Amino acid sequence: MTTEEIRELIKLVAKTGVGRVEIERDDFFIAIDGGTNSIHEAPQVIQHAPVIQQAAVSPTAPVAQVVTETVAEVASNLLTIKSSMIGTFYRSTSPEKEAFVSVGTMIQKGDKICIIEAMKLFNEIEAEVSGKIVKVLVDDSSPVEYDQPLFLVEP
Repeated sequence: MTTEEIRELIKLVAKTGVGRVEIERDDFFIAIDGGTNSIHEAPQVIQHAPVIQQAAVSPTAPVAQVVTETVAEVASNLLTIKSSMIGTFYRSTSPEKEAFVSVGTMIQKGDKICIIEAMKLFNEIEAEVSGKIVKVLVDDSSPVEYDQPLFLVEP
């Protein structure tokens, strides 16, 4: 990950108000903690290479962790579609347009299911599984974190 990519990620974390973002690749780990107390403070960056152990969870757990715990309580036969990036989640291409999917929609692998805006780029997210949408876990126009559950699907 380049220095410029890290700077853009810090700006995105500060702009969206996401609590904490962690990115882990082979021998690279970076955690950006946006949960600062002052509006004028910049997010803190913690960078390690290689990864030795996970950081402890703060008392103010990020939304993604709370959602993940809730999803774990749901029946085990459901599949979870997770966010492949951090950004802003949109259910449709514009507020006037119909959502790509809703509860009860049958999807096929490769169908467009939502959009995630990251650094002013709108990324169409495709379904990785086929089945029926049983729950939408994120509100429209909400910030999402990497690997955050977005939809529950009944295969």
